Amino acid sequence: MAEETPTGGERTEAPTAKRRQEFRDKGQVAQSKEVHTAALLTITLAFWIFYMPTFYKGLRELISGLWQTSGQFQLNAPSVVYLGVFVLENIAFLIFPLFILVLVIGFSSSIFQFGWLVTAKPLIPDLSKLDPIKGFGRIFSKRSLVELVKSLAKVSLIAWIAYSTVLNRLPEALILIDTSAVSTMLFLGTTAAVILAKVCGLLILLAFLDFLFIKWEMEQKMKMTMQELKEEYKETEGDPLIKAQIRAIQSEMARRRMMAEVPTADVVITNPTHISVAVKYSSEDMEAPLVIAKGADVLAMKIREIAREHDVPIIENPPVARMLHKLDLGSTIPESLFKAVAEILAHVYSLKGSKL
Repeated sequence: MAEETPTGGERTEAPTAKRRQEFRDKGQVAQSKEVHTAALLTITLAFWIFYMPTFYKGLRELISGLWQTSGQFQLNAPSVVYLGVFVLENIAFLIFPLFILVLVIGFSSSIFQFGWLVTAKPLIPDLSKLDPIKGFGRIFSKRSLVELVKSLAKVSLIAWIAYSTVLNRLPEALILIDTSAVSTMLFLGTTAAVILAKVCGLLILLAFLDFLFIKWEMEQKMKMTMQELKEEYKETEGDPLIKAQIRAIQSEMARRRMMAEVPTADVVITNPTHISVAVKYSSEDMEAPLVIAKGADVLAMKIREIAREHDVPIIENPPVARMLHKLDLGSTIPESLFKAVAEILAHVYSLKGSKL
């Protein structure tokens, strides 16, 4: 993971979901090589313990078959080629399970660390990496120093495990002089198995600690400055100033459309201080009266002004005006206000010489 120099301040803010996804799309995820190493060695050795009898049986049969037919073998170019292909095919067949296991372990250990991820961006050439000055800086960077310390610590611990194990079993080794070759081989095999088991345990522990460190390191790298956070907000949510201007324009357009509806109202019900509500009703196509315009203060005065210009009756009824003003624009009158509004409309129609 390349180190980045913070711009616009210290990286103190937690990464957003968008920033995490950007890092993931670039293939920059928390991935520990120690996890791959520990999984590969541990699982492969465990598999080998169970597969070893089958492998040696197949290898013994192959060697036995070659030995038995060696007397019939004719030393010429076609025979040598045929023999080589035959041996390679049989060896390949024997080690094929190990090959598949290694692939599965490599794939699974990656999935375990950062989930399913397919991206080609890491394969795109980065010309900045050809800069010798930056390359020299990466060699002696803090990251390189950390990796060097980790590698030296791992090698030292493995060497100590091997040395201490052999040293503890040294008294047993000294008496092998008077034993058979089989006993010697058995001793060497068990000693190697103990060392490998301890090394696997060590690698699992180191992999766990290294993965936590890599995870923490990646989290620190993804952190954002306040300026980056503001810029991302502008990209995703839009500039607050522009959004405010858009809302103002939309509000003005809605207000104009509402004012255009006032001349079609049957009545404007008011609170004498600061509320005006325009109501419209048509028995032919409406089940109940509608609130087509409403406003307070200056907007209320504007509604009354338009109503006077178009001879729309203005009725003062503070309780009804306040309740109607709470309704959404374009909503029908609730049943609880039917009687009150009906009485007002009846009064208006009577003034016009009409019938409800």
